[in-house]
Amino acid sequence: MKPLYLIGFVGLLGIILFTGCAEDQPDEQALTVAAASDLYHVFSELGEAFTEETGIQVRFTFGATGQLTQQIRHGAPFDLFAAADETYIDQLLEAGFIETGSKEVYALGQIGLIFAEDQFPEMSVERLVSPHIERIAIANPEHAPYGRKAKEILQELGVWDHVQEKIVYADSVRQALQVVETGNAEVGLVAAAIAQHSPLSFELIETDEPLVQALGIVKASKRKEEARLFSDFILSPKGQEMLINYGFKSPRPQH
Repeated sequence: MKPLYLIGFVGLLGIILFTGCAEDQPDEQALTVAAASDLYHVFSELGEAFTEETGIQVRFTFGATGQLTQQIRHGAPFDLFAAADETYIDQLLEAGFIETGSKEVYALGQIGLIFAEDQFPEMSVERLVSPHIERIAIANPEHAPYGRKAKEILQELGVWDHVQEKIVYADSVRQALQVVETGNAEVGLVAAAIAQHSPLSFELIETDEPLVQALGIVKASKRKEEARLFSDFILSPKGQEMLINYGFKSPRPQH
C-alpha cells in the first residue's frame, strides 16, 4: 500500500474569508491576512472582533504555511502573514519579505489524534500500528508545519516505520481533518485548534516542543499601520484569550 497524496484546488489557492461589511468599506481597502490553516476558526472570530472594534475590514486567505510563504515570495498582495511555524517568518525576514522588527510569536500550537469514538473507544499513537487502522491522515510535511510535527512525533515514538504505508498526505492540516471526517481515513493527526469544531473525538498528544507560531508584516504592504493594529490585537489579552479558548497555549504570561 503506497501513501496517498491529496491536493485540492482549494488547498492550492487557500480559503478566502472576509470580515466586516463590504458596503461599509471597499474590498481594495481591506486588510489582507495570509494565515495558516489551523487558524481558520480562531482568526475568523478574531477578525470579526477586530472589525467591530476598529471598523477595519479583514480579508483572510487560509492555507498551508509553506504554500503561503511561496506566494509571498512571488509577490502575493498580503499585508500580514501568520505562520504555523516561526521558521517560515524567519526565512522571509532574512530574504527581505517581512518588515524588520514586526515578527511576533503569537501562539504555541498543539497537536493530537482525531478519530471516531464509536469505532475506536480508545486511541493513542501506539495504537496506530493496529491492523484495524488502514489509513492515517496528516498534512504534507513538506509544506505544512503540523504535518512535519506529526511525522516527528510518529518517528520519536517509534511507530513511523510501522505506519508509513498507511499515511494519507493532505494538502493542509484542515484537509487532513476533512479526510477523517469523510471516512477516507480512520485517524488523523491535526491541530487542536480545529479539532473542537469537529464531531469526532480528539486526544491531545502531550509534547515538550509545541509549534512556535509567529506572524510578521509583509514589507510590500501598503497597510502597515492597519497590519500592526491587527498584530497588536492578536497579542492583546483579548486576542490571547481567544487563542487559548481554541486550544493554543499562550507564549506570554497571562495575568
